Amino acid sequence: MEQYKKEFIEFMVDSDVLKFGDFTLKSGRKSPFFMNAGNYVTGTQLMRLGEYYAKAIHDHFGDDFDVLFGPAYKGIPLSVAASIAFAKLYGKEIRYCSNRKEAKDHGDAGILLGSKIKDGDRIVMIEDVTTSGKSIEETVPVIRAQGNVTILGLMVSVNRMEKGLEGEKSALDEIREKYGFAAGAIVSMGDVIEHLYNRTYKGKVIIDDTLKGAIDAYYEQYGAK
Repeated sequence: MEQYKKEFIEFMVDSDVLKFGDFTLKSGRKSPFFMNAGNYVTGTQLMRLGEYYAKAIHDHFGDDFDVLFGPAYKGIPLSVAASIAFAKLYGKEIRYCSNRKEAKDHGDAGILLGSKIKDGDRIVMIEDVTTSGKSIEETVPVIRAQGNVTILGLMVSVNRMEKGLEGEKSALDEIREKYGFAAGAIVSMGDVIEHLYNRTYKGKVIIDDTLKGAIDAYYEQYGAK
């Protein structure tokens, strides 16, 4: 596993974004782990988060693209932070763009925030965690309506590796099949387990045998095929 992935897992734990316990998800599933990207709130956290995204995007897509598109609302700060980090780490100016939930009819009018999208643009989408793919379903038509563009793919922070609400495949696999573009994550839950299981971090074993058993049972029921 790449070093930045190990650091990102520890960063999620330190930021109280990745939690372990007993959680009821929006889907109604009872899960032993939960991600809350809303806990990235400081300047330093956003700076580091942008750098982890930039490294993963560079690994997956290189730097031959023009726009980072973050769907409203959580994708807005992600696209800004990652575009700043891309310039810092790779010396490449990537424009950021997001959509509004409702079109603005005065001033900076329209459905988009940030850069406009034009014919020929190559675009990478950026989100926190995708479970159902609903936001992508809403966002892809908005992007494609802007002109003759190419969507290279989607980058999220964590692949939960669980089946969607309607099938046996993961949300990322469903997105790949439905839209024909790549969908990747900075880390997967498999990476998280590999890095934290029975390992002491800051004086504590975060994933012990009991928690590992609960995670295994969860994937026995909800794991993607």
